[in-house]
Amino acid sequence: MGKGRLEAFSDGVIAIIITIMVLELKVPHGATWDALLPLASVLLSYVLSFVYVGIYWNNHHHMMHTVSKVSGGVLWANLHLLFWLSLIPFVTGWMGENRFAALPAAIYGVVLAMSSLAYVWLEHVLIKLHGPNSPLARAVGKDHKVWVSLGVYVLGIAAAALHPLLSVGLYVLVAVWWFIPDRRIEAALAK
Repeated sequence: MGKGRLEAFSDGVIAIIITIMVLELKVPHGATWDALLPLASVLLSYVLSFVYVGIYWNNHHHMMHTVSKVSGGVLWANLHLLFWLSLIPFVTGWMGENRFAALPAAIYGVVLAMSSLAYVWLEHVLIKLHGPNSPLARAVGKDHKVWVSLGVYVLGIAAAALHPLLSVGLYVLVAVWWFIPDRRIEAALAK
C-alpha cells in the first residue's frame, strides 16, 4: 500500500502535539519581565520539547522519502511512535510546572527514550519491508548515534534522582546532537 496516508496522518498528529504544547502555556499576570520569571521552567520545557518534536518530524519526513510503500506492521510501528510522541505535551507540562523536579524529569527521559526506541522499531520494520539494500538500510547502517542517545537518556533518567537539572542538561545535549537532520538519508537519496 502507498505511504501517503501514513505521512499525512503522522504530520497531523505531530501538528496537534505542538498545538497542545503551546496551548498549555499560560499568559503571565503582568506586563514586565518579572512576570515571566515564574514561567521560566515552563517556557524552557516547552522549547526543549518543541525542538524534540521538530527533530522527530524532520527525521520521519526524511525517512519516509526513502521508502515507496508501507505495510500493516509499518502502520502499527508508526502508531507506536506517535503514541510516545503524544505523551510529550503531558511530561513537558509536568516537568515545567514542577520546575524540573526529580520524578517529572525522570519520566520525561523515559518518554524520550521510548520515543527513540519506537523510531528505531519503525525504521527496522521499514528496512525489513524494503530489504537490506534499500536506500534507508544503506543510509542508517548500524546507527550508533541512536544507541549513544539511548545511553544518554538512561543516564539522564538516573541523574534525575541526584540532580534533576543535570538530567535535563543531558536531554538538551541529545537534542543539540540531533538538531541537524540525518544527512545520511539525504546522501542516500542523492545517489
